[in-house]
Amino acid sequence: MDIQVETDVALIGAGPIGLEMAVALKKETFAYSHIEAGCLGATVDWYAPGTHFFSSPERIAIAGVPLCNVDQTKATREQYLTYLRSVALQHQLIVRTHERVVEAKRSDNGDFMLSTIKSTHGVGGPSEQSYLPDPEATKKSYKAKKVILSIGDMHIPRLLGVPGEGLAHVSHYLQDPHRYYGSKVLIVGGKNSAVEAAIRLYRAGAQVTLCYRQKELDKERIKYWLYPEIQFLMKKGVIEFRPESVVTKILERTVEMKSAQNGGKTVAHTFDSVLLLTGYEQDGSLFDQLGVKLHGAEKKPEFNEQTMETNVSGVYVAGTAVAGTQLRGVKEFIETSHVHVERILASLKGEQPPEGGSGAAGDFLEN
Repeated sequence: MDIQVETDVALIGAGPIGLEMAVALKKETFAYSHIEAGCLGATVDWYAPGTHFFSSPERIAIAGVPLCNVDQTKATREQYLTYLRSVALQHQLIVRTHERVVEAKRSDNGDFMLSTIKSTHGVGGPSEQSYLPDPEATKKSYKAKKVILSIGDMHIPRLLGVPGEGLAHVSHYLQDPHRYYGSKVLIVGGKNSAVEAAIRLYRAGAQVTLCYRQKELDKERIKYWLYPEIQFLMKKGVIEFRPESVVTKILERTVEMKSAQNGGKTVAHTFDSVLLLTGYEQDGSLFDQLGVKLHGAEKKPEFNEQTMETNVSGVYVAGTAVAGTQLRGVKEFIETSHVHVERILASLKGEQPPEGGSGAAGDFLEN
């Protein structure tokens, strides 16, 4: 392999924790290369316009830079992306955006070899579903002594596996609510993303039906300010709720579903758009390529909680990537991940890892 870049640390992923890690590496004068498949904060970028974070600004602020809003409320998608850019500018970070790591392995001499290709988007989001790597694409090669994977965990939609799931009017991602004005929309799911989408689309002028496999929405799994809103709108009848309902087939104009309301029979209902907001899974291909062990249904990477180093010496994991696919409720968020930066930095410097750290439990976007 013709090596084009040699570095001490290869940092993969430029979400909030990836950027915070980059600031720490730069302050300690580590030679590092920062690689991101899309733009800064690529996962946040595919949120619907106007989406508010569920976490307060101080919880998702990074690198000691305050996140200030005009109205002192929770940040929107647009405000947070602006904030991430400002952090990168303030610290003069060099991020190799729109480079996707497609190959990662360890050489015989112990160094890590990475190959990247030009990319149009981050790993995940609507564009990912139709992404196919170009086998003829020009590759760029990196050699690094250490690798830090801050790749996130929301890459691939959790599919229902029903006929018609790939039709053009079906999506696993909420777009600008304006686009749904005047249309009949079926939203499948019962957690925060689905509930918030139902409320926003109703207010944007859509006729909304919320379909959920359970008997009722779980109050403990929905943010406290969303739950009373959705309950009020369902009770008022302006959002139709179909509990104990399962989609079995999606057609061009109709959706077939089994519902307790229909005695368990399959009934077809007419909809213009279908949103399957049933959560997302992590793409663990880089873990696999590097030899990191993955455990359980979540395929959670194996790592030392004191140093964040995986079972592969020299490979670290940071941010929500530590969770694999979060199947039983979100437990890893931006605000619980700040401490990962401190632990990795201490390990790289050969110092004692910090006890506890600055991570704080809180709330974030749970699908």
